[in-house]
Amino acid sequence: MKLIDHPAFQRLRRIKQLGMSSLVYPGAMHTRFNHALGAMHLMKQALDVLRNKGVSISDEEYQAALIAILLHDIGHGPFSHALEYSIIKGLHHEDMSIALMHYFNRLFDGQLSLTIEIFENKYPRIFFHQLVSSQLDMDRMDYLIRDSFFTGVAEGIVGIDRIIKTLNVYQDKLVVESKGIYSVEKFIIARRLMYWQVYLHKASVSSEVMIVNILKRVRELIQSGQSVYLDKELQFFLENPIDSKNLSDEVIEHFIRLDDINIQFAMKQWQYDEDRILSELCNSILNRRLFKTKLQSIPFDQAIVEDYTEFFCKQTGYSREEAKYFVFTGKVSNQAYLHGGNEPITIYFKNGHLEDLTQASDIQNMEALSRSVIKHYLTHPAF
Repeated sequence: MKLIDHPAFQRLRRIKQLGMSSLVYPGAMHTRFNHALGAMHLMKQALDVLRNKGVSISDEEYQAALIAILLHDIGHGPFSHALEYSIIKGLHHEDMSIALMHYFNRLFDGQLSLTIEIFENKYPRIFFHQLVSSQLDMDRMDYLIRDSFFTGVAEGIVGIDRIIKTLNVYQDKLVVESKGIYSVEKFIIARRLMYWQVYLHKASVSSEVMIVNILKRVRELIQSGQSVYLDKELQFFLENPIDSKNLSDEVIEHFIRLDDINIQFAMKQWQYDEDRILSELCNSILNRRLFKTKLQSIPFDQAIVEDYTEFFCKQTGYSREEAKYFVFTGKVSNQAYLHGGNEPITIYFKNGHLEDLTQASDIQNMEALSRSVIKHYLTHPAF
């Protein structure tokens, strides 16, 4: 409760779980706070199932695992993944989560030491880390059914209770008893569908790149000496170079005061800024005039991009350099199951035989789901 009541954790109430996806699915207003508590609830269920099956789990290990999953996303910044590398360049949210765990460990006199070992996969009993971060962890189980519920995308509905009841431990590694294989197959397929229908929906991709471009433009204006509205926290991160590999307590304390509201309020100010690019981008987000996005399996021909850019410049009077904020390309990828990865899903048979999910499954395309699918996008304002 001391961790949950801490302002660093309470701020997760003000960070949307799905970033900009509420512009596509209006019900997707749930937060990282909801998800963290839900994942901890599933962790408790999993640990109780394993204990009931004779797996030795001490009270210290039990609590450390609960705290590890509770804090696994505490390093997320405003709008979750949307601004992953924009607030602090090069910083992945998991690195900030680790930094915050060490911060809490100092605050609570070393009581999170075992939690940190588990989270960083330095604890010899590997299954604890696998429950926190793997291809069948409590994080993914919670966000799939939670995001499915709040978006209304039924393809994400998975039999989580069934999967948890079939979990077991073999040689200190997490396995799934063979009777749970069909539920796990559904889990993998549901994850693939949720990525294309929700997480990588083209309108979500468009809005997320737009908000990244907003902060990019603000930084550019600051560097050129122009005055731009900034609150205290945004000023700290946008005006100061910060080493993502060496996060000081000062950086952490500023970071835990930053959430969606800082960015939303700033955009409401920036929509009236004298800079035409910044004003237009913010107006487009605030009033949901999202850029059009085309997806295809191969990179877009540069000539096509040039045609869109030239047409946009003629329509608006922007220079070709300025047009890069409005007409751009990129790519997204989706890999439902990482076959042969560090944390494979292992199926355990009663005779003691172990098999990777792709070998144990009788679904012929399960192997295909382990291949990374890349889609290229071209984004531009509606003409």
